[in-house]
Amino acid sequence: MTRVLVVDDSAFMRHAIRRVLEAQPDLEVVGVASDGIEALEQVRRLRPDVVTLDVEMPRMDGLQTLAILMRDTPLPVVMLSTLTEAGAPATIRALELGAIDFVTKPSPPAVSLASVEPHLLETVRQAARARVRRASPAAPALDTPRIRLAPTAATTRRADRLVAIGCSTGGPKALIDVIPHLPGNLPAGVLVVQHMPAGFTRSLAERLDRASALTVKEAQAGDVPVAGLVLIAPGGWHMTLGADGRVLLNDNPPVHGVRPSVDVLFDSLPALYGRKCVGVVLTGMGSDGADGAEALHKAGAPILVEDASTTVVYGMPRAVAERGVADLQVPLPKIAAAITDLVLNGKPVGRAGRVAV
Repeated sequence: MTRVLVVDDSAFMRHAIRRVLEAQPDLEVVGVASDGIEALEQVRRLRPDVVTLDVEMPRMDGLQTLAILMRDTPLPVVMLSTLTEAGAPATIRALELGAIDFVTKPSPPAVSLASVEPHLLETVRQAARARVRRASPAAPALDTPRIRLAPTAATTRRADRLVAIGCSTGGPKALIDVIPHLPGNLPAGVLVVQHMPAGFTRSLAERLDRASALTVKEAQAGDVPVAGLVLIAPGGWHMTLGADGRVLLNDNPPVHGVRPSVDVLFDSLPALYGRKCVGVVLTGMGSDGADGAEALHKAGAPILVEDASTTVVYGMPRAVAERGVADLQVPLPKIAAAITDLVLNGKPVGRAGRVAV
């Protein structure tokens, strides 16, 4: 039984969320709170397994509450607010602080939760299985602009080498621990698929861009992967590379229930890049990326997965490792250095799946 604390300043929404959750035999609402101060007291007293947390509340808002929770009593938190769509930067900040995922409430709020009920239930259940660690005081200062190298002819043509990264649950925080630590002179383009709906990936890209020596942007059709540029697949669109090496976007049906899909991107890369591509699979639920990683591996590309010890959810990296195509399994703090080494030195010699840390 998963024990849930519901935090929302609206009495109507507290009742509606409670009703949806308690209709499930595996979920129990152990308490409700109307603001962050009350929520912190309830967490200390009730020790819930999962917290659903509103963003905009009196006395102490959701982001302030989340920061204190992750510092003092870390546990799985699902952000649940109308602001998670209208205020996408607040959502990205919440994920950066350690929230597992988010669900957008219907707007106006005084309507049925029926439209988001399946997503809410799935997200709460996933959160209950997630690993949560205490917030690190050494997290990068994402509002501090970084020094970038001036573009040259070599950085304005299609990159000869490529890094392709896929992630899902826990991915935004993982990307914040990876992208800003890649060197500004990395001689490769970088493509990223993060499972995320439309409206949020631009804010994620902007936040990463402010922290990174690399330029980070939401991908557009026709973009070219160049050295020093990170392109993030826009939420709600599959991203591939065409035969000419330019970005293609499509709204074909979801793969593994998601769009964008890591497999869709990875499957488009072997013919273009082969062993000059580095495939990376970070934290995430499910198995998206395993088929594509296998295709890249067969083409000679080194495959790097996040080690179980640091993932929020080990599903996607596990699926790749179980295929026997993970050349390296590396904890999150060492992912950026491992990517850089693979770009510069190529695939390691040795048995697949052996850890080099």
